[in-house]
Amino acid sequence: MQPRPVLEQTPYEAYSYSYPHKTAYRPLEPPVSLQEVWATENRQALFLYFHIPFCEMRCGFCNLFTTANPDDDLPETYLRTLKRQAERVWAALGPAVFARMAIGGGTPTYLSPAQLDFLFDIAEDLFGINAHRIPVSVETSPLTSEMEKLRVLRARGVDRISMGVQSFVEAETAAVGRRQKNADLFHALDRLAQAGFPTRNLDLIYGLPGQTVASWLVSVQTALRFAPEELYLYPLYIRPLTGLGRKDTHWNDVRLDCYREARSLLLSEGYEQLSMRMFRKKGVSLESGPVYCCQEDGMVGLGCGARSYTSGLHYSNEYAVGVPAVRSILADYLTRHDATFDMASYGIRLSAEDQRRRFVIQSLLQTEGLDLNRYQARFGTEVWADLPQLKLLQEAGLIHQRAETVQLTASGLERSDVIGPWLYSESVRSLMEGCEHR
Repeated sequence: MQPRPVLEQTPYEAYSYSYPHKTAYRPLEPPVSLQEVWATENRQALFLYFHIPFCEMRCGFCNLFTTANPDDDLPETYLRTLKRQAERVWAALGPAVFARMAIGGGTPTYLSPAQLDFLFDIAEDLFGINAHRIPVSVETSPLTSEMEKLRVLRARGVDRISMGVQSFVEAETAAVGRRQKNADLFHALDRLAQAGFPTRNLDLIYGLPGQTVASWLVSVQTALRFAPEELYLYPLYIRPLTGLGRKDTHWNDVRLDCYREARSLLLSEGYEQLSMRMFRKKGVSLESGPVYCCQEDGMVGLGCGARSYTSGLHYSNEYAVGVPAVRSILADYLTRHDATFDMASYGIRLSAEDQRRRFVIQSLLQTEGLDLNRYQARFGTEVWADLPQLKLLQEAGLIHQRAETVQLTASGLERSDVIGPWLYSESVRSLMEGCEHR
């Protein structure tokens, strides 16, 4: 493929936050024991991730594995199952050191304060994690961020809290099925500040139905009033089986203009850009604690929708978006026998080519860029020879080389969501296209 289509088509194809994409996962034949999976892996800087699949509402753009307003006893049953899984995973994992921890979802703060404490007890008692000594991030929402929960999180060592705001224009959030009032939102943001988290991140979405560049900038400017340490700006995607995906939705696509105007505003307000999506206030301390590299270090995922990463295998439970399929997968998870948690039965084995492509994609889409020496040390080859596509991107003015680092240009950065998928292997692309959405 020549680089011209990357320049001419919409910059918005797909967010390449992980590679291979979950739609490329399939049943593993035969399943493989976790003890075997992790036996030869470097376990000195791992990421522990808890997945909580509960929300108070299902937004129209959401394609996460989650269920809204579960029965009262379901969260407690889920946490007991998660602990059973954690016990089996820890036994199979062997000696390990964790450099990062996060709780995501869904909405983790849908849980009660005692249930949140329960998760940290698992991390501490089973995995030996002192959450005060490593970076720990938790996601929340305006309606579930009660002060008692925030105090529990801060007391247990959480240093980064992330809230999905999406928009401060009530008509825009209503258009995507999100019941949100600015009065509640402002109170929630005040509580985040009062709780004393060192890093507060706010998520905003551009491209919402009915949104204009002007109304988008109102949301960005309103967010700045609360002086968040981080802002994530997400373009809207309409994905299969989501609320918007089930509708015949057409709207004026102003996403690129929104991105450019917000980027200019944030840079002028003292923020630095770390990726197409992520902006951090200058002067804010970077993550402390042990070194962790997402391109090279592994992840241990716990919970029904969590994924785990090793150098050669990514695995998880099955993935779904539609309500019936989510409920079915969740019901199966809750009734699993303990021994089944010892096995990886669904995922993807990464070829040598896909291991190289993953390293490149996850490096290049950050403003820090791709370290050529680090790539060669890892794979023993030259990236320009392994991935001739990079030369085409360079000729198109989308990347440039500075010393021993390859970085996206400004034009390349705003096209991250088409450059990432453009670098996928043919085998992964074929698997994704053959995915049956549930």
